[in-house]
Amino acid sequence: MRRAAKSGGRRVRSRYVRESEVHSSFIVMPEMANPLGTLFGGALMAEVDKAAGMCAHRHARRPVVTASIEHLDFISPVKVGWFVSLHARMRYAARTSMEVGVTVTAEEPDSGRCWNPCNAVLTFVAMDRDRPAPIPELLPLTDEERARHAEASERYAARRRGRP
Repeated sequence: MRRAAKSGGRRVRSRYVRESEVHSSFIVMPEMANPLGTLFGGALMAEVDKAAGMCAHRHARRPVVTASIEHLDFISPVKVGWFVSLHARMRYAARTSMEVGVTVTAEEPDSGRCWNPCNAVLTFVAMDRDRPAPIPELLPLTDEERARHAEASERYAARRRGRP
């Protein structure tokens, strides 16, 4: 059931995970590579931050800023000429902050072989000019969404208590 709350004089309704999902793709170009011919970690980090930021903005329906990168795991290299796809999904929404998970898939275009070279979890804060702003509640529907929501909720509570 969707719920509506007031936020700075405007109604904010709860949102489902699927409403803010982001899918994006790019090809690894030579200018994105290190001397070994593989994608710079920083270039991938920027793409992850953009996809996650778009997802957070869709959920909040207002500008957001990156508060932290909880983790960013580089599992395997991605070579020049290969395709990269990112899938960003909301995991948790507190009062003004939210957690977004990003799964990265690489594809070797000649064989079609795909694998997961990177995963990331980022936290964003919704902004109203220079102040944090309230955001909609997140409504997880599937078992997977509920499990990720519960894990993210525990991380949020640990951060609030001052523990990693």
